[in-house]
Amino acid sequence: MIGHREGNEEGETTAMTTDVSTSEGEDFTTQIADSVESFLIAVRAIAAEGDGGSAVPLLLLEVSQVLLTGARLGAQSDFEPRHEYQPDVGEEADVDELRMGLAESLDSIDTYSFVFDPYEPEIVVSQISDDIASIVADLENGLRHFRRGDLDEALWWWQFSYVNNWGNLAGAVLNALLMVIAHDRLDAEPFTGEDEDVAAATEMLEQPDLTRD
Repeated sequence: MIGHREGNEEGETTAMTTDVSTSEGEDFTTQIADSVESFLIAVRAIAAEGDGGSAVPLLLLEVSQVLLTGARLGAQSDFEPRHEYQPDVGEEADVDELRMGLAESLDSIDTYSFVFDPYEPEIVVSQISDDIASIVADLENGLRHFRRGDLDEALWWWQFSYVNNWGNLAGAVLNALLMVIAHDRLDAEPFTGEDEDVAAATEMLEQPDLTRD
């Protein structure tokens, strides 16, 4: 039941426990699915719009919201799938168009760097468009299980992929987007790269801000 905490030895983390078979568990799963679907729709719309000036603040908002969803999953004890092997839900979602749309919108600020594991620090160079596409693919896979009525498998996959991949990527992307916003609002240079990268971010954020009234 939601709200119950498992016992643990001193020094270990605790976790919430959700029973998917209860009405509260079903409500929890539906809330996660609604948040995932909202994120997928919004990100595809941002990519299709191709407006670099609005892409950064809108992505900042959407990634922040889906990270809250991920945190709700991460706070739970491990969900157990009903099947030994993951059921086949068809081919993975085609994210190439989304990836290319975001890459075109973000232009020179698409490439960024981050530390994947702060306890074993190693700089990783990536692209915001690639990482968001990877997040979308993970979330879409879980949504397919949910739509088939397999709530256990959906929650297991969303939680596993959050801890294993998309949670870390979303956090890195969020920080990169925040640094672009900070550069615009505070006139502080958030980049450690070449001067032309800073100039590209400045030029992009000088476009009309569609999120303001």
